Formats: sequence, structure tokens, C-alpha cells
Amino acid sequence: MTGRRRPVRKDGATRTVKQRISPMFRKEVLNLPNCITLLRIGIIPALFFLLVSDRRIWSLAIAAVFILAALTDLLDGYLARRYGNVTTLGKFLDPVADKLLVSTALIIMIPIGRVPAWIVAIIVMRDVLVDGLRGVASLRGIVIPANPLGKRKTLCQLIAVSALLIHYPVLGINAHTVGIVLIYLALVLTVWSGYAYFADFYYLMNRQRAVETGEFSIDKEG
Repeated sequence: MTGRRRPVRKDGATRTVKQRISPMFRKEVLNLPNCITLLRIGIIPALFFLLVSDRRIWSLAIAAVFILAALTDLLDGYLARRYGNVTTLGKFLDPVADKLLVSTALIIMIPIGRVPAWIVAIIVMRDVLVDGLRGVASLRGIVIPANPLGKRKTLCQLIAVSALLIHYPVLGINAHTVGIVLIYLALVLTVWSGYAYFADFYYLMNRQRAVETGEFSIDKEG
């Protein structure tokens, strides 16, 4: 024996699987819309610089970063639909990124007195409860469709937070006052849309129970 090890032949099937997984991974995970969404999440730590100083220049800079991050929400959604890159991961990451962005900005503004803590608490609790509700519904095989009120709520929150981050008067307009008015409007939409999700959940649960017990026929729905 020479002591040399025989070269091990690669399994063709294994090589084929790897070749298939790599493009699939790039398509499902590393596509452009998902990368933009991940960039939006990566921008969030920059908001903490507002705690360093709340002077005008810092406020304007942080507001610009926030607005830029908010605009990427429109961009990644457009690209996903335009090029057929709508993925399960993207559907999960996009709303999570929005909630992290808004919640972080609101929480950071509490210590510097730009937003009432109780408003932030209600907004964050609503998001946690709705996410939990959708998780429970998913376990029961129920899909709660997105509510138009939720999109209006998110848009109102983004504009309100942008104004509160700017804080100082711009072109004679008091940004803080505008932000406070809009955050109260966003609060109403937050509670209203949260109620709508719970109402949908209650209806869909009752319908599923009725179908399972034979009291309701899907063919007769309408």
C-alpha cells in the first residue's frame, strides 16, 4: 500500500441539488427587493443618534434618513411586483421593517419629549396584538387579508413621525405641531384598523367552526 488516499468522486445528485439550491436561494432571499428591505432595517440604528443631540441639524439629518428609509418601502414593493420577485420572505420582512422603523423612531422620541409615551404604547401594543392574532389564525389555517385601513395607518404614521423628527419650523411651518396632529390621527387609524383585524378574525373563526360542524356550506357563501 502506498498510503495514498483515493480521490472521492462527487455524487452527481448532490452536485445537482447544490446547483439548484443556489439560484433558488438568490431568487427567494437575495433578490433586489429583499435586499432593499434589509437595508431599511439596517438604517434603523442611525435613528439613535437623535439621542446624542436634538439640535436642529441633527433633527433634520435623522429625519432625512428616516424619510429615505420610508421611501424604500415604495421602491421594494414596486420592484417585487414589476419583476415578479414577490416571495414569502419578502411578504414577512416588509411589514416587519415598517413596524421596526416606526416603533423605534417613536420610542427614541419619548425621552426628548417629542411624543407622548401613552400614544407610543398604544401603537406598539396594537402591532404586537395584531401580529399575535394573525399568528394564531395561521395555526388554524385561516388567512386574515390585509386591511386597507392598515395601509392608511402606516402612511399616516410615516408622515407624522417624519414631522416629529424634523421638529423645528421649516418654511414657516411648525413641523412639531403638524406631527402631533398627524400622530393623533394615526392613533385613531391604529385603533380602528386593529379593531377591524379582530372583527375579521372573529368572523373567519366562526365561519370555520360552522363549516367544521356542518352548519355552514362554503358553496352557499355570499
